[in-house]
Amino acid sequence: MKNAVGTVDTVLLLGGRSEIGLAVVARLVRDGARRVVLAARGAEETAGVGDAAGRLRAAGADEVHALDFDAAEPATHAGVVDAAADLVGDLDVVVDAFGVLGEQAVLEADPVAAAEAATATFTGHVSAGLAVAARLRRQGHGTLVVISSVAGVRVRRANFVYGAAKAGLDGFAQGLGDALHGSGARVMIVRPGYVPTRMSAHVSAAPFPATTGEVAAAVAEGLRTGAGIVWVPRKLRVVFAGMRLLPRAVWRHLPR
Repeated sequence: MKNAVGTVDTVLLLGGRSEIGLAVVARLVRDGARRVVLAARGAEETAGVGDAAGRLRAAGADEVHALDFDAAEPATHAGVVDAAADLVGDLDVVVDAFGVLGEQAVLEADPVAAAEAATATFTGHVSAGLAVAARLRRQGHGTLVVISSVAGVRVRRANFVYGAAKAGLDGFAQGLGDALHGSGARVMIVRPGYVPTRMSAHVSAAPFPATTGEVAAAVAEGLRTGAGIVWVPRKLRVVFAGMRLLPRAVWRHLPR
């Protein structure tokens, strides 16, 4: 439950090693969150998210817990969400930040790897998102923050496996938000542009980049204002309004 002054108290991060996700959680801790659950594959068996947990405690979190979470195991997702609530109580914010970028040429040459990447970046979010929605609906409050991407707004040839997965995620999140309307719970979709992280290190920088800190600040503002969709940076909303209108013959030749 939100604390006495109405700020976020509990946070679950699905994708406990995500640099963007951790930046968002750190910002929420700075703003008053005190109980955090980091869910990631192997988080309980290894040091895993230990360093991140230490940084969050140093930033002011009273509790930081770790849970195992595997995007490729949908049958376990509801259990992870329930376990997180058992640890910290009602979930004020759930940050959905797991996925993989991959290299387009490698994914085109390896259909199995492409399908696994799509599972991590899209289909795993379906079971996880529905499990979170069920929990938030029972609570009667809470926000699911879905880290989408401008790559899913219009899919480009240069990264169409990742872009298609993000397009699916974005559409699913919009529908899930509509399904939660009137329940007291909601979905906020975050559409960053290029963000330099370990995952994107092999990708050339794109126009209008954003740092993880800028994404985190935009998420915090969106939570305060009740935004449904957050673009980072904001100017990308206008840029992509124009990009949607480009003829396909032009679009297919755009660089990454």
